[in-house]
Amino acid sequence: MRYVEPGLVLRFARNQLAALLVILGGMVLLLSLLTSTFLTANNIFNVLRAFSWIAIASFGQSIVIIGGGIDLSAGSNMAFAGIITAMLLLAGYSVVFSILVGLLITLGIGLLNGLMVSKTKLPPFIATLGTMSIVRGFCYGMTQGWPVRNLPRSFMFLGQTDIWRVPLPAIIMIGLAVFCAILLEKTKLGYHVYAVGGNEYAASLVGINTGRVKTIAFTLSGLFAGIGGLLMTARLGVAAPTAAQGYELDIIAAAVIGGISLTGGEGSVWGALIGAAIMQILRNALVLMGFPAYWQPAAIGAVIIGAVMIDMYRKRKV
Repeated sequence: MRYVEPGLVLRFARNQLAALLVILGGMVLLLSLLTSTFLTANNIFNVLRAFSWIAIASFGQSIVIIGGGIDLSAGSNMAFAGIITAMLLLAGYSVVFSILVGLLITLGIGLLNGLMVSKTKLPPFIATLGTMSIVRGFCYGMTQGWPVRNLPRSFMFLGQTDIWRVPLPAIIMIGLAVFCAILLEKTKLGYHVYAVGGNEYAASLVGINTGRVKTIAFTLSGLFAGIGGLLMTARLGVAAPTAAQGYELDIIAAAVIGGISLTGGEGSVWGALIGAAIMQILRNALVLMGFPAYWQPAAIGAVIIGAVMIDMYRKRKV
């Protein structure tokens, strides 16, 4: 019988990504045994498509949280990007121009959040809570509460197309995950984000421009929320002022469930991706097993509390 070194088992147990993959694999195995429809190709690809825009927005959120902040405006930014783009499309502008304007506006909102946090020293919670309300107000005001319909097929292509049966939003999600992972793990900016989130005072002492790091992090969060919002709008074929309402909690939850510490300085984009997948699979499981949709928020809330408790317990043991 082969001897397994205890240290290897302990390191595996403490590895966040490994633990998350085990949980994800366990959920998939359990659901494949309990239902006959979970592992069908249509269901798997629908799950992939459904959590792709949440995952993309959570990538930017993850950078902010790792840097010691939080962005509550992500859901409003998702809706706003879709509304701006849809209104420009109906006004006769090209798809490329409309998308670029939508993304530039949400990038600008993220930049504004970063400047409020870094320059005026507003707490991230307060700054982005205000932005969330302002942007959502613009969503209602610009549309008078009505959804923007009749979007061109050339735009909806982004959300409704499959490549070799794999949803295009899922492919974009993986590409952006790789980009963010490289940014955080292989660049000076990524090192600075972890340093600021771990100990902002110590980071400033070694010469890191903490204000600039925070500004960039919030700007990226606005950009990624915009990308997620555009894919969501392209999938639904309509830009509604109520779109992505409450998604900021799902986006933060994906990061937290994925092992990103709310105290900053720890976590990875891959964890946020797996966290978003776990959330969507849980929702899918409740539907397939006949649970009313009204109970889904309660289940997600319980998972979030459990994830935070596990993170706090693990930190006390370190």
